[in-house]
Amino acid sequence: MFQPLYVAATGLSAFQDELMNITNNLSNAKTTAFKRGRTEMESLFFVEKSFKDILDQTMNEAQTSNVNPEFGTGVRVAATPKDFTQGTLETTSNPLDIAIQGDGFLQFKMPDGTLAYSRAGNLHMDNEGNLVDANGHLLDPGMVMPSGTTSISIRQDGTVFVSVDNQLQQDEIGQINLVRFPNSAGLKSLGQNMFAVSSASGEPIVGNAGVDGYGTVNQFALETSNVDVISEMMRMVLVQRVFDTITKAVSSYEGMLTALERMKS
Repeated sequence: MFQPLYVAATGLSAFQDELMNITNNLSNAKTTAFKRGRTEMESLFFVEKSFKDILDQTMNEAQTSNVNPEFGTGVRVAATPKDFTQGTLETTSNPLDIAIQGDGFLQFKMPDGTLAYSRAGNLHMDNEGNLVDANGHLLDPGMVMPSGTTSISIRQDGTVFVSVDNQLQQDEIGQINLVRFPNSAGLKSLGQNMFAVSSASGEPIVGNAGVDGYGTVNQFALETSNVDVISEMMRMVLVQRVFDTITKAVSSYEGMLTALERMKS
């Protein structure tokens, strides 16, 4: 009797998660290198058979067991992977702004010593001259800018050169490496534009920018979010309509139950 209400409840829960995901995408449309999330749903009743086979089997079971046939038990959110398609590059005036053109992530050390990965290249120096991200996470391998640095040059292969006290000569101080994964979509989101390794992503593969399929490092540039605001708004309208339809169906079913109770009395 209450199976339709349960099915509707799973739909409302799933589409609520979808609305939250869309809202998160929209709120980060201007966040550097943010990657939009997408919601993947699956039926709670799925069998690798044709519809006719399922129907025949279900009807036969109903005739032999006197049990009402059930054709599904709702839906659920199966996964919320990130879409790592390339965002556009915007030119800046900050020499520590870098954008990855192509495949790869920057590697950072978290406060607990673990490693995390990000596409956001809005770097800056902390009080000790270490290169860190916008949230203060140390670039890994670490790199320290010499005291008195007056100019910084970062090549597309990630090599970093600096000049001190306005000298014309530039000295190499390190290399910004990039990291790739067998399946980037499987990375675990940590928030703050950071991702962690998971069993689905595979182990990180460290390499040099511009070779063996790794992207290039572009100085004086930042990768923008890959969120399409118009598309997200259209998705939101569609999900809201489906949400409203399910809500009305629940109300109608409750009305039918109320009418049946009155008939019994």
